[in-house]
Amino acid sequence: MDHTATERQAHQGQHGEQGAPLKRALTTPLLYFFILGDVLGAGVYVLIGQVAAESGGAVWVPLTVALALALLTAASYAELATKYPRAGGASHYVTRAYGPFAGFLAGFCMLAAGVVSVAALARGFAGDYLSAFATVPVALVAVVFLAALALLNARGIRESTRANVVATLVEVGGLVIIIVLGAWLLLRGDGDPGRLTQLGTAEKGAASAVLSGAVLAYYSFVGFETSVNVAEETRDPRRSYPRALFGALATAGGVYVLVGIAASAAVPTSTLAKSSGPLLEVVRAAGGVPLWLFSAIALVAVANGALLTGIMSSRLTYGMARDGLLPSALTRVLPQRRTPWAAIAATTALSMLLAVTGSVETLAATLVLLLLVVFFLVNTAALVLRRDPGGTPGHFRAPVVLPVLGAASCVLLATRIEAQVWLRGLIVLAVGLVLGAAAALRRSPGRRTTTSDKHGD
Repeated sequence: MDHTATERQAHQGQHGEQGAPLKRALTTPLLYFFILGDVLGAGVYVLIGQVAAESGGAVWVPLTVALALALLTAASYAELATKYPRAGGASHYVTRAYGPFAGFLAGFCMLAAGVVSVAALARGFAGDYLSAFATVPVALVAVVFLAALALLNARGIRESTRANVVATLVEVGGLVIIIVLGAWLLLRGDGDPGRLTQLGTAEKGAASAVLSGAVLAYYSFVGFETSVNVAEETRDPRRSYPRALFGALATAGGVYVLVGIAASAAVPTSTLAKSSGPLLEVVRAAGGVPLWLFSAIALVAVANGALLTGIMSSRLTYGMARDGLLPSALTRVLPQRRTPWAAIAATTALSMLLAVTGSVETLAATLVLLLLVVFFLVNTAALVLRRDPGGTPGHFRAPVVLPVLGAASCVLLATRIEAQVWLRGLIVLAVGLVLGAAAALRRSPGRRTTTSDKHGD
């Protein structure tokens, strides 16, 4: 090694490497559990009741519809993630298809959703579930909680995803308990299977009720999109990613439908609709399982969801910075761990700020809308990039009808979102448009795509 190279390596060791490739450490099973853990997040523990309020007792119907709609967009993600396996995800794909302005908008929407989601989960961790064990100031718990997650994230993708495997098994175990308790209630004659065919409410007919319930249920399935940001850290993304993605979504869908059937058959629809912890109602009705146990399981679910979303946000920030859409300082990685420490620090700081100020509550309702904007852009980008000969040879290729239907499903679901949510969402989008325009102006025409983008990765 020459003297110049030695000096450069020493400089990198002191200050962190900038723009260096991330370490490929994820196997197919680890990626499967990463996606499954992100989809089987805290949402399922609270959303079943809200879905029941919108659709009636047959909550398994909107859950099934939501799964089908999620799989449409997942097909586009599978194609793009295997064609361009690098951090940045939706932002990178949309940049390649439409240029840096649209790419920044997609990335900004993902970042806004991710940062707000982590902050909301931090506050959720510090709330009612934790109060079953101890009473601690919410702000203090949220800051310490987020700092601990950031340290685990910075330690390494392998360590983070191994922790996720354990947490995912706990989450799934809790949902299996609900399924078993629901079956036990039916066997002993305390449940009512007739509720499983009740669609519609006093205000809505069956079709409208299913669609409204599907919008809420759709939120239970989002999370799969975060996995594209670790495709660069997967050993063989071309083979591993589609298997892990569709396998995890199918598993989550099956679990959700069974949980929906168990909850609806075991507990009256009105009781589910009024409860902020609907699965606890199943435990209470069945007996035999301590209520504190479900509080513990919920805390694991919340922590796991925050960890995985934090990983996504930091990798997305890193990828956008590498594409020139965010400051290049955010591409710095730890020299030994090879994790994007600068991006982790920046996204964690924003989440802490939101969690401490409590403004997360005013933004949380915009998450689905922001993700629908991203999903629409990704589905259409998958179609546009069919003309791009670059990328990884032999990548997964979805039937062309799937991205078309995926884009249409985003428009359909967006029409079911309430006006006040649209207002908040449009404010966030307006900020993204202004920042995106500034980012586009900063970049010269010659840098609209990187050299590696032009010639393949």
